Amino acid sequence: MNDLQQKIEDAVSHPKNLGEMVGADAVGTAGSPGCGDMLRMWVKFKEDPEGRKIIDRATFQTFGCETAIAVASVATELVAGKTVEEALLMSSNDLSAPLGALPPMKIHCAQLVESALRSALVPSTAPEPVVEAPAQAHSLRDSFKPASDPAQKVQIVFKTPSASA
Repeated sequence: MNDLQQKIEDAVSHPKNLGEMVGADAVGTAGSPGCGDMLRMWVKFKEDPEGRKIIDRATFQTFGCETAIAVASVATELVAGKTVEEALLMSSNDLSAPLGALPPMKIHCAQLVESALRSALVPSTAPEPVVEAPAQAHSLRDSFKPASDPAQKVQIVFKTPSASA
């Protein structure tokens, strides 16, 4: 097992800051239509001794692969203590750097984390889209439940790629 694989395995086995944050100041969500990964990030701010607004804590939830989990885990650690401006300057490469260089086919995982972070840190001026979800949907899984029948389950089916694809 190479160093990158070991770091990803360690991050997945012991993810940092996993789960919804009650009382978060900001929430951002990003998804990748290419692979179906989704990631939501919660951010809580505080004021530092110099009076600057800094990120106190960040947490995440994801429907994603091991690499997405690992990048989100290390990214939540990296942004803690940074101002919004400092965090926004961080690229997907910066957010995944503690893991090592990602293979080209996994770079989108770091971009997903960067997008969710930016979504949380840069308030949208566009009106929120209407989403058919329960009024109290806070987690990614909750947002998949139809508003008309909260007891209805969501089935996720993984398709096998066809030979022509």
